[in-house]
Amino acid sequence: MEAFGPLQLLACYTRGVFPMADAREDDRIFLVDPEWRGVIPLDAFHVPRRLARTVRRDPFEVRFDTAFDQVVALCAEAAPDRQDTWINPTIQNLYGELFDIGCAHSVECWRDGVLVGGLYGVSLGAAFFGESMFSRATDASKVALAHLVARLIAGGYRLLDAQFITDHLTQFGAEQISRTEYHRRLSHALGAVAAFGDQPPLTGEAALQVISQAS
Repeated sequence: MEAFGPLQLLACYTRGVFPMADAREDDRIFLVDPEWRGVIPLDAFHVPRRLARTVRRDPFEVRFDTAFDQVVALCAEAAPDRQDTWINPTIQNLYGELFDIGCAHSVECWRDGVLVGGLYGVSLGAAFFGESMFSRATDASKVALAHLVARLIAGGYRLLDAQFITDHLTQFGAEQISRTEYHRRLSHALGAVAAFGDQPPLTGEAALQVISQAS
């Protein structure tokens, strides 16, 4: 039997499924194909007014792909509102391999040389599959998300998959769609070309302008 590696993981994403684990200490993974899927429309991303003020102030140094493994490790850590996570060592290794072949990316918020927030996900065609985010400073993960959306819009992406709807994501305009509709949008995005790019991060003001122009 062929080992489950990064290429097999990418094939899962093309079918609309993704891996999870029952617990951090459980090395096993299973595939999930939700009946209802959370997505964040790139042409209707909402930046709450208070967050927009924060983004404009540029309170963090935003970087892309400079500390991918560290971002995943911090996403896997327990937090006061999340005592256990689904990111186990198997998943960490798989996504590290995806990063090595250029199919996974991180958005990072740094303050005084310390990584205080960020997120990571998978890129295929014109689809970006958000996996997890973390925050060790107020609004750090939200700022990372705003900068991610600006880069995806600038790069020509058509789908931002959020997997599941949460109260945290609904404030940004996330919506829940059926599995059938998700597969339709996924097929459309996988058939297109987009570029995550290696350009320097935008200022907060410039990122907000990109988001506004897409609406």
